Amino acid sequence: LADAGPAAGRLRRWLAGRERRERALAALAEIGRRTERAAADGVPALLAQASVDLLRVPADETAAWVDFELRSAEYHGLLAEITEPSGGGADPAAARGFLPEALAERVLAQALDDTYRRVSLRGYQSFGARFALAQRRVILGDEMGLGKTIQALAALAHLAAQGHRHFLVVCPAGVLVNWTREIEARSTLRAVALHGPGRHDAFADWRGEGGVAVTTFQALTGFPELAAGELGMFVVDEAHLVKNPQARRSLAVAAWAARCAYVLFLTGTPMENRVSEFRSLVRILRPEAASGIGEVDTVAGSRAFRRAVAPAYLRRNQRDVLAELPGLQWTDEWEELSAADREAYRAAVRAGNFMAMRRAAYARPEESAKLARLLELVAEAAANGLKVVVFSAFREVLAVVEEALGRPAREGGGRLFGPISGSVPPARRQRLVDGFVAAAGHAVLLAQIEAGGIGINLQAASVVILCEPQVKPTMEQQAVARAHRMGQVRAVRVHRLLATDGVDQRMLEVLDRKARLFDAYARRSVVAESAPEAVDVSDTSLARRIVEDEQARLGALG
Repeated sequence: LADAGPAAGRLRRWLAGRERRERALAALAEIGRRTERAAADGVPALLAQASVDLLRVPADETAAWVDFELRSAEYHGLLAEITEPSGGGADPAAARGFLPEALAERVLAQALDDTYRRVSLRGYQSFGARFALAQRRVILGDEMGLGKTIQALAALAHLAAQGHRHFLVVCPAGVLVNWTREIEARSTLRAVALHGPGRHDAFADWRGEGGVAVTTFQALTGFPELAAGELGMFVVDEAHLVKNPQARRSLAVAAWAARCAYVLFLTGTPMENRVSEFRSLVRILRPEAASGIGEVDTVAGSRAFRRAVAPAYLRRNQRDVLAELPGLQWTDEWEELSAADREAYRAAVRAGNFMAMRRAAYARPEESAKLARLLELVAEAAANGLKVVVFSAFREVLAVVEEALGRPAREGGGRLFGPISGSVPPARRQRLVDGFVAAAGHAVLLAQIEAGGIGINLQAASVVILCEPQVKPTMEQQAVARAHRMGQVRAVRVHRLLATDGVDQRMLEVLDRKARLFDAYARRSVVAESAPEAVDVSDTSLARRIVEDEQARLGALG
Protein backbone atom coordinates (compact mmCIF):
# COMPACT_ATOMS: atom_id res chain seq x y z
CA LEU A 1 0.00 0.00 0.00
CA ALA A 2 2.85 2.39 0.83
CA ASP A 3 4.55 1.75 -2.51
CA ALA A 4 1.25 2.20 -4.38
CA GLY A 5 0.60 5.63 -2.82
CA PRO A 6 1.91 7.70 -5.76
CA ALA A 7 -0.60 6.01 -8.07
CA ALA A 8 -3.50 7.64 -6.19
CA GLY A 9 -3.50 10.80 -8.35
CA ARG A 10 -1.96 12.40 -11.41
CA LEU A 11 -0.10 15.08 -9.48
CA ARG A 12 1.41 12.55 -7.07
CA ARG A 13 2.49 10.34 -9.99
CA TRP A 14 4.14 13.31 -11.75
CA LEU A 15 6.00 14.40 -8.60
CA ALA A 16 7.10 10.87 -7.67
CA GLY A 17 9.77 10.43 -10.29
CA ARG A 18 10.21 7.58 -12.76
CA GLU A 19 11.53 4.94 -10.33
CA ARG A 20 8.80 5.53 -7.74
CA ARG A 21 6.12 5.59 -10.47
CA GLU A 22 7.23 2.18 -11.75
CA ARG A 23 7.29 0.81 -8.21
CA ALA A 24 3.80 2.25 -7.59
CA LEU A 25 2.36 0.63 -10.72
CA ALA A 26 3.92 -2.74 -9.81
CA ALA A 27 2.50 -2.44 -6.29
CA LEU A 28 -0.90 -1.53 -7.69
CA ALA A 29 -0.87 -4.63 -9.90
CA GLU A 30 0.08 -6.79 -6.91
CA ILE A 31 -2.79 -5.33 -4.87
CA GLY A 32 -5.13 -6.21 -7.73
CA ARG A 33 -3.89 -9.79 -7.82
CA ARG A 34 -4.27 -10.18 -4.05
CA THR A 35 -7.78 -8.76 -3.93
CA GLU A 36 -8.86 -11.00 -6.82
CA ARG A 37 -7.46 -14.02 -5.01
CA ALA A 38 -9.19 -12.96 -1.79
CA ALA A 39 -12.50 -12.70 -3.63
CA ALA A 40 -11.99 -16.11 -5.22
CA ASP A 41 -11.18 -17.61 -1.80
CA GLY A 42 -14.40 -16.23 -0.31
CA VAL A 43 -12.72 -13.76 2.05
CA PRO A 44 -15.54 -11.15 1.80
CA ALA A 45 -18.10 -13.74 2.92
CA LEU A 46 -15.79 -14.86 5.74
CA LEU A 47 -15.38 -11.27 6.94
CA ALA A 48 -19.15 -10.77 6.75
CA GLN A 49 -19.69 -13.94 8.78
CA ALA A 50 -17.09 -12.78 11.33
CA SER A 51 -18.99 -9.47 11.68
CA VAL A 52 -22.25 -11.35 12.27
CA ASP A 53 -20.59 -13.62 14.83
CA LEU A 54 -19.04 -10.68 16.71
CA LEU A 55 -22.35 -8.81 16.88
CA ARG A 56 -24.35 -11.86 18.00
CA VAL A 57 -25.21 -12.16 21.68
CA PRO A 58 -23.14 -14.97 23.27
CA ALA A 59 -24.95 -18.32 23.11
CA ASP A 60 -26.62 -19.48 26.27
CA GLU A 61 -26.18 -22.97 27.65
CA THR A 62 -29.21 -24.33 25.78
CA ALA A 63 -28.08 -22.96 22.41
CA ALA A 64 -24.58 -24.32 22.95
CA TRP A 65 -25.96 -27.78 23.73
CA VAL A 66 -28.18 -27.69 20.62
CA ASP A 67 -25.16 -26.85 18.48
CA PHE A 68 -23.22 -29.69 20.07
CA GLU A 69 -26.05 -32.12 19.32
CA LEU A 70 -26.23 -30.93 15.71
CA ARG A 71 -22.46 -31.16 15.16
CA SER A 72 -21.31 -33.60 17.82
CA ALA A 73 -19.23 -35.61 15.34
CA GLU A 74 -17.21 -32.49 14.43
CA TYR A 75 -16.70 -31.54 18.09
CA HIS A 76 -15.60 -35.02 19.13
CA GLY A 77 -13.46 -35.51 16.03
CA LEU A 78 -11.48 -32.33 16.70
CA LEU A 79 -11.22 -33.01 20.43
CA ALA A 80 -10.03 -36.55 19.76
CA GLU A 81 -7.35 -35.35 17.36
CA ILE A 82 -6.08 -32.84 19.94
CA THR A 83 -6.29 -34.96 23.10
CA GLU A 84 -6.07 -38.57 21.91
CA PRO A 85 -3.42 -38.78 19.16
CA SER A 86 -2.48 -42.29 20.27
CA GLY A 87 -5.91 -43.75 19.53
CA GLY A 88 -7.14 -43.70 23.09
CA GLY A 89 -10.64 -43.02 24.36
CA ALA A 90 -13.04 -44.71 26.72
CA ASP A 91 -11.25 -48.00 26.08
CA PRO A 92 -7.80 -47.55 24.47
CA ALA A 93 -7.43 -51.31 23.97
CA ALA A 94 -10.70 -51.41 22.01
CA ALA A 95 -9.67 -48.41 19.90
CA ARG A 96 -6.55 -50.39 18.99
CA GLY A 97 -8.58 -53.45 18.08
CA PHE A 98 -7.18 -55.42 21.03
CA LEU A 99 -3.93 -55.85 19.11
CA PRO A 100 -0.95 -57.37 20.91
CA GLU A 101 0.96 -54.70 22.83
CA ALA A 102 4.13 -54.93 20.75
CA LEU A 103 2.20 -54.50 17.50
CA ALA A 104 0.12 -51.66 18.92
CA GLU A 105 3.27 -49.81 19.99
CA ARG A 106 4.72 -50.20 16.51
CA VAL A 107 1.55 -48.73 15.02
CA LEU A 108 1.56 -45.82 17.47
CA ALA A 109 5.14 -45.02 16.46
CA GLN A 110 4.04 -44.60 12.83
CA ALA A 111 3.95 -40.94 11.76
CA LEU A 112 0.81 -39.53 10.14
CA ASP A 113 1.25 -36.45 7.95
CA ASP A 114 -1.92 -34.34 7.60
CA THR A 115 -0.64 -31.91 4.95
CA TYR A 116 -3.14 -33.06 2.31
CA ARG A 117 -5.98 -33.93 4.71
CA ARG A 118 -9.04 -31.75 5.39
CA VAL A 119 -10.73 -33.70 8.16
CA SER A 120 -10.05 -34.25 11.85
CA LEU A 121 -9.64 -37.85 12.97
CA ARG A 122 -10.98 -39.60 16.02
CA GLY A 123 -8.34 -41.39 18.03
CA TYR A 124 -9.37 -44.79 16.71
CA GLN A 125 -9.43 -43.44 13.14
CA SER A 126 -5.90 -42.11 13.51
CA PHE A 127 -4.84 -45.51 14.80
CA GLY A 128 -6.52 -47.24 11.84
CA ALA A 129 -4.68 -45.09 9.32
CA ARG A 130 -1.39 -45.67 11.12
CA PHE A 131 -2.09 -49.42 11.17
CA ALA A 132 -2.52 -49.41 7.38
CA LEU A 133 0.77 -47.56 6.96
CA ALA A 134 2.80 -49.50 9.52
CA GLN A 135 1.60 -52.94 8.39
CA ARG A 136 1.40 -51.97 4.69
CA ARG A 137 -0.90 -54.77 3.49
CA VAL A 138 -3.98 -55.11 5.72
CA ILE A 139 -7.73 -55.48 6.06
CA LEU A 140 -9.62 -52.74 7.91
CA GLY A 141 -12.88 -54.36 9.01
CA ASP A 142 -14.46 -51.72 11.25
CA GLU A 143 -18.21 -51.85 11.82
CA MET A 144 -20.13 -49.68 9.39
CA GLY A 145 -20.36 -46.04 10.38
CA LEU A 146 -16.91 -45.76 11.94
CA GLY A 147 -15.36 -43.99 8.95
CA LYS A 148 -13.30 -46.54 7.05
CA THR A 149 -13.24 -44.21 4.03
CA ILE A 150 -11.80 -41.37 6.12
CA GLN A 151 -9.12 -43.67 7.53
CA ALA A 152 -8.16 -44.75 4.01
CA LEU A 153 -7.98 -41.11 2.90
CA ALA A 154 -5.76 -40.28 5.87
CA ALA A 155 -3.34 -43.02 4.79
CA LEU A 156 -3.42 -41.80 1.16
CA ALA A 157 -2.79 -38.21 2.27
CA HIS A 158 0.21 -39.30 4.32
CA LEU A 159 1.74 -41.19 1.41
CA ALA A 160 1.11 -38.22 -0.90
CA ALA A 161 3.03 -36.02 1.54
CA GLN A 162 5.88 -38.52 1.31
CA GLY A 163 6.09 -38.03 -2.47
CA HIS A 164 3.80 -40.74 -3.89
CA ARG A 165 1.72 -39.53 -6.84
CA HIS A 166 -0.52 -42.40 -7.95
CA PHE A 167 -3.23 -44.10 -5.89
CA LEU A 168 -6.04 -46.42 -6.95
CA VAL A 169 -9.38 -47.17 -5.28
CA VAL A 170 -11.54 -50.07 -6.51
CA CYS A 171 -15.16 -50.18 -5.36
CA PRO A 172 -18.66 -51.27 -6.43
CA ALA A 173 -20.18 -49.03 -9.10
CA GLY A 174 -22.83 -47.85 -6.65
CA VAL A 175 -20.32 -46.04 -4.43
CA LEU A 176 -17.90 -44.71 -7.06
CA VAL A 177 -19.41 -41.23 -7.06
CA ASN A 178 -19.31 -41.15 -3.26
CA TRP A 179 -15.61 -41.99 -3.28
CA THR A 180 -14.74 -39.17 -5.68
CA ARG A 181 -16.77 -36.70 -3.65
CA GLU A 182 -15.20 -37.82 -0.37
CA ILE A 183 -11.70 -37.45 -1.82
CA GLU A 184 -12.48 -33.91 -2.97
CA ALA A 185 -14.22 -32.92 0.29
CA ARG A 186 -11.89 -34.55 2.82
CA SER A 187 -8.51 -33.98 1.15
CA THR A 188 -6.68 -31.78 -1.33
CA LEU A 189 -5.82 -34.79 -3.47
CA ARG A 190 -6.96 -34.96 -7.08
CA ALA A 191 -9.81 -37.40 -7.73
CA VAL A 192 -10.04 -39.10 -11.13
CA ALA A 193 -13.04 -41.30 -11.98
CA LEU A 194 -12.09 -44.21 -14.28
CA HIS A 195 -15.60 -45.11 -15.32
CA GLY A 196 -17.85 -44.98 -18.35
CA PRO A 197 -16.96 -44.56 -22.04
CA GLY A 198 -14.08 -42.16 -21.35
CA ARG A 199 -12.38 -44.31 -18.72
CA HIS A 200 -9.34 -45.15 -20.85
CA ASP A 201 -8.69 -41.46 -21.60
CA ALA A 202 -9.10 -40.75 -17.88
CA PHE A 203 -6.64 -43.55 -17.12
CA ALA A 204 -4.06 -41.99 -19.44
CA ASP A 205 -4.59 -38.60 -17.78
CA TRP A 206 -4.20 -40.10 -14.30
CA ARG A 207 -1.10 -41.99 -15.41
CA GLY A 208 0.49 -38.73 -16.48
CA GLU A 209 -0.79 -36.28 -13.87
CA GLY A 210 -1.29 -38.49 -10.82
CA GLY A 211 -3.99 -38.34 -8.15
CA VAL A 212 -6.44 -40.81 -6.65
CA ALA A 213 -8.09 -42.87 -9.38
CA VAL A 214 -11.44 -44.49 -8.54
CA THR A 215 -12.78 -47.35 -10.61
CA THR A 216 -15.04 -50.39 -10.40
CA PHE A 217 -14.22 -54.09 -10.12
CA GLN A 218 -15.47 -54.64 -13.65
CA ALA A 219 -13.49 -51.78 -15.20
CA LEU A 220 -10.29 -52.76 -13.37
CA THR A 221 -9.87 -55.83 -15.58
CA GLY A 222 -9.52 -53.61 -18.67
CA PHE A 223 -6.63 -51.42 -17.50
CA PRO A 224 -2.93 -52.19 -17.95
CA GLU A 225 -1.13 -52.72 -14.65
CA LEU A 226 1.36 -50.11 -13.50
CA ALA A 227 5.00 -50.94 -13.04
CA ALA A 228 6.05 -52.28 -9.66
CA GLY A 229 6.47 -49.41 -7.22
CA GLU A 230 4.58 -46.90 -9.37
CA LEU A 231 1.34 -47.19 -7.38
CA GLY A 232 1.52 -45.56 -3.94
CA MET A 233 -1.45 -47.39 -2.39
CA PHE A 234 -4.12 -49.77 -3.66
CA VAL A 235 -7.46 -49.54 -1.80
CA VAL A 236 -10.22 -52.12 -2.28
CA ASP A 237 -13.63 -51.12 -0.87
CA GLU A 238 -16.17 -53.84 -0.04
CA ALA A 239 -13.25 -56.25 -0.19
CA HIS A 240 -15.43 -59.23 0.76
CA LEU A 241 -16.51 -59.20 -2.91
CA VAL A 242 -13.12 -60.72 -3.85
CA LYS A 243 -13.29 -63.62 -1.39
CA ASN A 244 -13.66 -66.13 -4.26
CA PRO A 245 -10.07 -66.60 -5.47
CA GLN A 246 -11.22 -67.96 -8.85
CA ALA A 247 -13.46 -65.03 -9.76
CA ARG A 248 -12.22 -62.71 -12.52
CA ARG A 249 -12.35 -59.62 -10.33
CA SER A 250 -10.46 -61.44 -7.57
CA LEU A 251 -7.68 -62.33 -10.00
CA ALA A 252 -7.49 -58.73 -11.22
CA VAL A 253 -7.31 -57.38 -7.66
CA ALA A 254 -4.62 -59.92 -6.78
CA ALA A 255 -2.55 -58.92 -9.83
CA TRP A 256 -2.66 -55.22 -8.95
CA ALA A 257 -2.00 -55.90 -5.26
CA ALA A 258 1.09 -57.96 -6.12
CA ARG A 259 2.75 -54.89 -7.66
CA CYS A 260 2.04 -52.45 -4.82
CA ALA A 261 3.74 -52.17 -1.41
CA TYR A 262 0.73 -50.61 0.35
CA VAL A 263 -2.62 -52.42 -0.02
CA LEU A 264 -5.71 -51.66 2.06
CA PHE A 265 -8.85 -53.82 2.00
CA LEU A 266 -12.01 -52.25 3.49
CA THR A 267 -15.03 -54.29 4.56
CA GLY A 268 -17.63 -53.72 7.25
CA THR A 269 -19.22 -57.14 6.88
CA PRO A 270 -18.47 -59.37 9.90
CA MET A 271 -16.83 -62.63 8.89
CA GLU A 272 -18.47 -64.99 11.37
CA ASN A 273 -17.17 -68.55 11.05
CA ARG A 274 -15.86 -67.86 7.55
CA VAL A 275 -12.21 -68.50 8.14
CA SER A 276 -11.69 -69.92 4.64
CA GLU A 277 -13.02 -66.72 3.06
CA PHE A 278 -10.90 -64.60 5.35
CA ARG A 279 -7.87 -66.68 4.42
CA SER A 280 -8.55 -65.95 0.73
CA LEU A 281 -8.35 -62.22 1.42
CA VAL A 282 -5.20 -62.57 3.50
CA ARG A 283 -3.62 -64.72 0.78
CA ILE A 284 -3.83 -61.73 -1.61
CA LEU A 285 -2.19 -59.48 0.95
CA ARG A 286 0.27 -61.82 2.63
CA PRO A 287 0.55 -65.23 0.96
CA GLU A 288 3.11 -66.44 3.48
CA ALA A 289 0.80 -65.66 6.41
CA ALA A 290 -2.42 -67.16 5.01
CA SER A 291 -1.48 -70.77 5.76
CA GLY A 292 -0.71 -69.92 9.38
CA ILE A 293 -4.11 -68.50 10.26
CA GLY A 294 -5.66 -71.91 10.99
CA GLU A 295 -9.26 -72.89 11.58
CA VAL A 296 -10.19 -70.49 14.36
CA ASP A 297 -13.71 -71.55 15.33
CA THR A 298 -14.87 -68.22 16.68
CA VAL A 299 -16.49 -65.05 15.40
CA ALA A 300 -14.62 -62.18 13.78
CA GLY A 301 -15.37 -59.89 16.70
CA SER A 302 -13.76 -61.98 19.42
CA ARG A 303 -10.44 -61.05 20.96
CA ALA A 304 -9.05 -64.51 20.29
CA PHE A 305 -9.65 -64.22 16.56
CA ARG A 306 -8.21 -60.70 16.50
CA ARG A 307 -5.03 -61.83 18.14
CA ALA A 308 -4.70 -64.68 15.65
CA VAL A 309 -5.01 -62.38 12.63
CA ALA A 310 -3.59 -59.20 14.19
CA PRO A 311 -0.78 -58.57 11.67
CA ALA A 312 -3.27 -58.29 8.81
CA TYR A 313 -6.66 -57.41 10.30
CA LEU A 314 -8.08 -54.59 12.41
CA ARG A 315 -11.72 -54.30 13.47
CA ARG A 316 -13.44 -52.00 15.96
CA ASN A 317 -17.11 -51.91 16.95
CA GLN A 318 -19.19 -48.82 17.69
CA ARG A 319 -19.88 -49.78 21.27
CA ASP A 320 -16.13 -50.05 21.89
CA VAL A 321 -14.98 -46.70 20.51
CA LEU A 322 -17.94 -44.29 20.55
CA ALA A 323 -18.45 -43.48 24.21
CA GLU A 324 -19.92 -39.98 23.74
CA LEU A 325 -23.43 -38.87 22.85
CA PRO A 326 -24.25 -40.65 19.58
CA GLY A 327 -23.43 -38.55 16.56
CA LEU A 328 -25.13 -38.09 13.22
CA GLN A 329 -23.37 -39.24 10.06
CA TRP A 330 -24.97 -37.99 6.84
CA THR A 331 -23.98 -39.61 3.55
CA ASP A 332 -25.24 -38.61 0.11
CA GLU A 333 -25.37 -41.79 -1.96
CA TRP A 334 -24.94 -40.68 -5.57
CA GLU A 335 -26.03 -43.28 -8.12
CA GLU A 336 -25.76 -43.29 -11.90
CA LEU A 337 -29.13 -44.04 -13.45
CA SER A 338 -29.49 -47.28 -15.36
CA ALA A 339 -30.69 -47.25 -18.97
CA ALA A 340 -34.22 -48.09 -17.80
CA ASP A 341 -34.06 -45.34 -15.17
CA ARG A 342 -33.01 -42.78 -17.80
CA GLU A 343 -35.81 -43.83 -20.12
CA ALA A 344 -38.42 -43.39 -17.38
CA TYR A 345 -36.86 -40.07 -16.38
CA ARG A 346 -36.88 -38.70 -19.94
CA ALA A 347 -40.55 -39.65 -20.29
CA ALA A 348 -41.37 -37.73 -17.10
CA VAL A 349 -39.38 -34.70 -18.31
CA ARG A 350 -41.15 -34.72 -21.69
CA ALA A 351 -44.48 -34.79 -19.84
CA GLY A 352 -43.36 -31.90 -17.64
CA ASN A 353 -44.31 -33.92 -14.56
CA PHE A 354 -42.09 -32.82 -11.67
CA MET A 355 -43.33 -35.47 -9.24
CA ALA A 356 -42.87 -38.24 -11.81
CA MET A 357 -39.32 -36.97 -12.40
CA ARG A 358 -38.57 -37.29 -8.68
CA ARG A 359 -39.75 -40.91 -8.48
CA ALA A 360 -38.60 -42.04 -11.96
CA ALA A 361 -35.58 -43.84 -10.47
CA TYR A 362 -37.96 -46.45 -9.03
CA ALA A 363 -40.24 -46.82 -12.06
CA ARG A 364 -38.46 -50.01 -13.25
CA PRO A 365 -37.64 -51.83 -9.98
CA GLU A 366 -35.75 -54.70 -11.61
CA GLU A 367 -33.23 -52.25 -13.11
CA SER A 368 -33.32 -49.44 -10.55
CA ALA A 369 -29.86 -48.23 -9.46
CA LYS A 370 -31.27 -46.50 -6.38
CA LEU A 371 -33.22 -49.56 -5.31
CA ALA A 372 -30.12 -51.74 -5.73
CA ARG A 373 -28.15 -49.43 -3.42
CA LEU A 374 -31.02 -49.37 -0.90
CA LEU A 375 -31.00 -53.18 -0.77
CA GLU A 376 -27.23 -53.15 -0.19
CA LEU A 377 -27.58 -50.70 2.70
CA VAL A 378 -30.35 -52.75 4.32
CA ALA A 379 -28.34 -55.96 3.91
CA GLU A 380 -25.32 -54.35 5.58
CA ALA A 381 -27.50 -53.13 8.44
CA ALA A 382 -28.98 -56.63 8.79
CA ALA A 383 -25.49 -58.13 8.99
CA ASN A 384 -24.79 -55.81 11.92
CA GLY A 385 -28.19 -56.31 13.60
CA LEU A 386 -29.29 -52.69 13.09
CA LYS A 387 -32.79 -51.31 12.63
CA VAL A 388 -33.57 -49.22 9.54
CA VAL A 389 -36.17 -46.57 8.73
CA VAL A 390 -36.86 -45.89 5.03
CA PHE A 391 -38.50 -42.55 4.17
CA SER A 392 -39.99 -41.41 0.86
CA ALA A 393 -42.43 -38.69 -0.12
CA PHE A 394 -44.21 -41.11 -2.45
CA ARG A 395 -46.43 -44.06 -1.60
CA GLU A 396 -45.57 -45.61 -4.98
CA VAL A 397 -41.88 -45.66 -4.08
CA LEU A 398 -42.58 -47.24 -0.69
CA ALA A 399 -44.65 -49.91 -2.42
CA VAL A 400 -41.68 -50.74 -4.67
CA VAL A 401 -39.35 -50.89 -1.66
CA GLU A 402 -41.83 -53.04 0.28
CA GLU A 403 -42.03 -55.54 -2.57
CA ALA A 404 -38.23 -55.68 -2.91
CA LEU A 405 -37.53 -55.96 0.83
CA GLY A 406 -40.32 -58.26 1.95
CA ARG A 407 -38.65 -61.52 1.00
CA PRO A 408 -34.98 -60.69 1.89
CA ALA A 409 -36.07 -59.22 5.24
CA ARG A 410 -37.76 -62.46 6.22
CA GLU A 411 -34.80 -64.54 5.06
CA GLY A 412 -32.42 -62.34 7.06
CA GLY A 413 -34.32 -62.89 10.27
CA GLY A 414 -35.60 -59.32 10.40
CA ARG A 415 -39.13 -57.99 10.03
CA LEU A 416 -40.70 -55.43 7.73
CA PHE A 417 -43.18 -52.89 9.13
CA GLY A 418 -45.40 -50.34 7.39
CA PRO A 419 -45.63 -48.47 5.26
CA ILE A 420 -46.85 -45.62 7.45
CA SER A 421 -48.69 -43.01 5.38
CA GLY A 422 -51.17 -40.22 5.92
CA SER A 423 -54.05 -42.64 5.42
CA VAL A 424 -52.94 -44.95 8.25
CA PRO A 425 -54.99 -44.22 11.41
CA PRO A 426 -52.93 -42.97 14.38
CA ALA A 427 -53.65 -46.06 16.48
CA ARG A 428 -52.42 -48.43 13.77
CA ARG A 429 -49.45 -46.18 13.13
CA GLN A 430 -48.42 -46.46 16.76
CA ARG A 431 -48.85 -50.23 16.69
CA LEU A 432 -46.52 -50.41 13.70
CA VAL A 433 -43.94 -48.27 15.51
CA ASP A 434 -44.27 -50.31 18.71
CA GLY A 435 -43.81 -53.55 16.76
CA PHE A 436 -40.75 -52.15 15.02
CA VAL A 437 -39.21 -51.01 18.32
CA ALA A 438 -39.96 -54.29 20.07
CA ALA A 439 -38.62 -56.51 17.27
CA ALA A 440 -35.44 -58.32 18.28
CA GLY A 441 -32.44 -57.43 16.15
CA HIS A 442 -32.72 -56.14 12.61
CA ALA A 443 -36.01 -54.71 11.33
CA VAL A 444 -37.15 -52.24 8.67
CA LEU A 445 -39.88 -49.60 8.95
CA LEU A 446 -41.24 -47.90 5.81
CA ALA A 447 -42.79 -44.45 6.20
CA GLN A 448 -44.03 -41.61 4.04
CA ILE A 449 -41.87 -38.71 5.13
CA GLU A 450 -44.68 -36.29 5.98
CA ALA A 451 -46.46 -38.92 8.08
CA GLY A 452 -43.50 -40.70 9.63
CA GLY A 453 -41.26 -37.69 10.04
CA ILE A 454 -43.35 -35.91 12.64
CA GLY A 455 -44.69 -36.92 16.02
CA ILE A 456 -43.25 -40.42 16.48
CA ASN A 457 -40.08 -41.55 18.26
CA LEU A 458 -37.82 -44.05 16.55
CA GLN A 459 -34.76 -44.21 18.80
CA ALA A 460 -34.56 -47.93 18.06
CA ALA A 461 -33.39 -47.12 14.51
CA SER A 462 -29.78 -46.23 13.85
CA VAL A 463 -29.92 -46.25 10.03
CA VAL A 464 -32.15 -43.83 8.11
CA ILE A 465 -32.57 -44.05 4.32
CA LEU A 466 -34.12 -41.17 2.35
CA CYS A 467 -35.25 -42.45 -1.04
CA GLU A 468 -35.03 -38.99 -2.65
CA PRO A 469 -34.22 -35.39 -1.64
CA GLN A 470 -37.10 -33.32 -0.30
CA VAL A 471 -38.25 -29.90 -1.43
CA LYS A 472 -38.10 -28.63 2.17
CA PRO A 473 -34.79 -29.23 3.99
CA THR A 474 -36.61 -29.09 7.34
CA MET A 475 -38.75 -32.05 6.29
CA GLU A 476 -35.61 -34.20 6.04
CA GLN A 477 -34.28 -32.83 9.32
CA GLN A 478 -37.52 -33.62 11.13
CA ALA A 479 -37.60 -37.14 9.73
CA VAL A 480 -34.01 -37.82 10.77
CA ALA A 481 -34.75 -36.33 14.20
CA ARG A 482 -37.22 -39.17 14.80
CA ALA A 483 -34.19 -41.43 15.25
CA HIS A 484 -31.43 -38.97 16.16
CA ARG A 485 -32.70 -37.70 19.51
CA MET A 486 -32.02 -37.99 23.21
CA GLY A 487 -32.37 -41.62 24.22
CA GLN A 488 -30.63 -42.93 21.09
CA VAL A 489 -27.88 -45.37 22.10
CA ARG A 490 -26.18 -45.70 18.69
CA ALA A 491 -24.78 -43.23 16.23
CA VAL A 492 -27.37 -42.54 13.56
CA ARG A 493 -26.35 -42.93 9.93
CA VAL A 494 -28.42 -41.19 7.29
CA HIS A 495 -28.17 -42.26 3.64
CA ARG A 496 -29.85 -39.96 1.11
CA LEU A 497 -30.20 -41.66 -2.29
CA LEU A 498 -29.47 -39.29 -5.17
CA ALA A 499 -29.24 -39.67 -8.93
CA THR A 500 -26.57 -37.83 -10.92
CA ASP A 501 -27.43 -35.51 -13.83
CA GLY A 502 -31.10 -35.04 -13.10
CA VAL A 503 -33.76 -33.56 -10.88
CA ASP A 504 -32.01 -34.64 -7.65
CA GLN A 505 -28.83 -32.75 -8.51
CA ARG A 506 -30.76 -29.68 -9.69
CA MET A 507 -32.80 -29.61 -6.46
CA LEU A 508 -29.69 -29.78 -4.31
CA GLU A 509 -27.99 -27.01 -6.30
CA VAL A 510 -30.92 -24.64 -5.80
CA LEU A 511 -31.33 -25.54 -2.13
CA ASP A 512 -27.60 -25.36 -1.48
CA ARG A 513 -27.32 -21.85 -2.90
CA LYS A 514 -30.06 -20.59 -0.61
CA ALA A 515 -28.58 -22.42 2.37
CA ARG A 516 -25.12 -20.95 1.68
CA LEU A 517 -26.44 -17.40 1.54
CA PHE A 518 -28.40 -17.87 4.72
CA ASP A 519 -25.48 -19.48 6.53
CA ALA A 520 -23.02 -16.80 5.42
CA TYR A 521 -24.88 -13.90 6.99
CA ALA A 522 -27.38 -15.12 9.60
CA ARG A 523 -26.37 -18.56 10.79
CA ARG A 524 -28.64 -19.71 13.62
CA SER A 525 -30.17 -16.30 14.10
CA VAL A 526 -33.33 -15.96 16.20
CA VAL A 527 -35.39 -15.48 13.05
CA ALA A 528 -34.00 -18.59 11.39
CA GLU A 529 -34.58 -20.76 14.45
CA SER A 530 -38.16 -19.60 14.82
CA ALA A 531 -39.03 -19.62 11.10
CA PRO A 532 -37.93 -22.77 9.24
CA GLU A 533 -39.53 -21.39 6.09
CA ALA A 534 -36.67 -18.88 5.95
CA VAL A 535 -34.48 -21.57 4.40
CA ASP A 536 -37.13 -23.86 2.88
CA VAL A 537 -37.85 -23.74 -0.83
CA SER A 538 -41.46 -24.77 -1.24
CA ASP A 539 -42.81 -22.45 -3.91
CA THR A 540 -44.07 -23.87 -7.16
CA SER A 541 -41.56 -21.79 -9.10
CA LEU A 542 -38.82 -24.21 -8.02
CA ALA A 543 -40.58 -27.16 -9.66
CA ARG A 544 -41.40 -25.15 -12.76
CA ARG A 545 -37.83 -23.89 -13.12
CA ILE A 546 -36.30 -27.35 -12.71
CA VAL A 547 -38.73 -28.90 -15.21
CA GLU A 548 -37.95 -26.20 -17.77
CA ASP A 549 -34.20 -26.52 -17.24
CA GLU A 550 -34.30 -30.31 -17.59
CA GLN A 551 -36.43 -30.11 -20.73
CA ALA A 552 -33.89 -27.71 -22.23
CA ARG A 553 -30.91 -29.84 -21.15
CA LEU A 554 -32.32 -33.12 -22.46
CA GLY A 555 -33.50 -31.41 -25.62
CA ALA A 556 -29.98 -30.14 -26.26
CA LEU A 557 -28.62 -33.66 -25.71
CA GLY A 558 -31.05 -35.02 -28.26
